[in-house]
Amino acid sequence: MDQPRIPAALTRRAALAAGLLLPAAGARAQAWPTRPIAMIAPLAAGSSVDILARLMAEQWSQRLGQPVPVENRPAANGNLALGQVARAAPDGYTITITGQTSVAFNPVLYPSIPYDPLKDFAYIGRVAGISNALVVRSASPIQSLADLLAAARAQPGKLTYSSGGVGTTHHISSAMLAQQARLDVLHVPYRGAPQGILAAQTGEVDFAYFNISTLLPGIRAGTFRPLAVTSAERSPFLPEVPTMKELGFPDYVMTTWVAIATVAGVPAPVLARMVEVTQATLADAAVQRRLVELGFEVLPPIPQPEMLAFVRAEKERWEPVIRATGARRE
Repeated sequence: MDQPRIPAALTRRAALAAGLLLPAAGARAQAWPTRPIAMIAPLAAGSSVDILARLMAEQWSQRLGQPVPVENRPAANGNLALGQVARAAPDGYTITITGQTSVAFNPVLYPSIPYDPLKDFAYIGRVAGISNALVVRSASPIQSLADLLAAARAQPGKLTYSSGGVGTTHHISSAMLAQQARLDVLHVPYRGAPQGILAAQTGEVDFAYFNISTLLPGIRAGTFRPLAVTSAERSPFLPEVPTMKELGFPDYVMTTWVAIATVAGVPAPVLARMVEVTQATLADAAVQRRLVELGFEVLPPIPQPEMLAFVRAEKERWEPVIRATGARRE
């Protein structure tokens, strides 16, 4: 059967339209950014994620010549923030900080979440890593992890631990300990990491795991006694503190990666510029020194085209771990 013929005039108009549209799209990408870029932080002000978001926002602003204000959206373990980003226009003016919590924890913790971690975002690059430390207040009679385990087993259901909320790495770290050591301990979630850390400092709770970066000031000041770290190897920030693996928990490792992401569908030239700015920031020796000063681990870069595969692998890795803890949110 003969194919229907397309009128020559219509073909010329289509070609002309295509020729006009492509340069226009290219021009928009080249002009980006022409206004402020919103950095949506999914956790509370003062948390490790917030600290990292502000450091990256400052660098982006300096390198792009536009303000990058940080907007904290700490509700629902980051679901509010990531849902907001997923619904944003794919124009390059909305970015966020994300990691295991958003990618792997929340899909298990909640019956439903307002985003698909594998479809709704373009992952720009991995920024840094954060491990947790297990601490008690300096006045606590607990001197070691062995002491903590003995106290918890002697008083089932009595010992308490704080977190910045259900499903945070602080919560999951303690839940992993309880699950692997078969402990009956009570979780006391707070509105954010700063409040949970204060609770551990004042004795409202008996112990807690929090990001090393946020605990370092208290540890250095003698407010906290660190008992263990959750990294696979000893932390360069607390080299005298043993790992959970060293203390008899060979399957216990919790090192959180943090990445910058934007909305899926951002024009390729804009995404490429975002990647370029992020890579330049992370290659800056002054930024690397600042990350270390703040307690973050500088991780090897992952090429942007490989980020989605990395995120998918992390989701598959952590989902069974979170299910094993029994943690749930309604």
